[in-house]
Amino acid sequence: MKDRLKKLRKELDLTQQAFADKIGMKQNTIAQYEMGRTTPSDAIIFSICREFGVNEKWLRSGEGEMFEELTDQQKILKYTALLLKDKDSAVADAIQTLIVTYEQLDDTSKAVLEKIAKQYIDNLKKSQ
Repeated sequence: MKDRLKKLRKELDLTQQAFADKIGMKQNTIAQYEMGRTTPSDAIIFSICREFGVNEKWLRSGEGEMFEELTDQQKILKYTALLLKDKDSAVADAIQTLIVTYEQLDDTSKAVLEKIAKQYIDNLKKSQ
């Protein structure tokens, strides 16, 4: 695993410190992993996979591709979740407010909004 961790970090073009910062660890711990002196716990492996979109099977065994193969919808959901984690983001605030506002609508209003969104998407596709 030590070689895959280092390969991942290099692929992401991150220093040990930057990699450690992203997953809430110390640089020295990452260095220990990369030297094979210690092995990351399941929780750390999960954190790495979640933060960087890494295929857990690849990280653990070397099988498969380095990064998760996600559908476009899964990518959008994952990116949205990352955006919403940032408590100081104006974008996150706007998304959260939009979701809350949508949930406050009655079913008829939601149906109208969905119809508008579908028409907008159709028009967008036609213009491209």
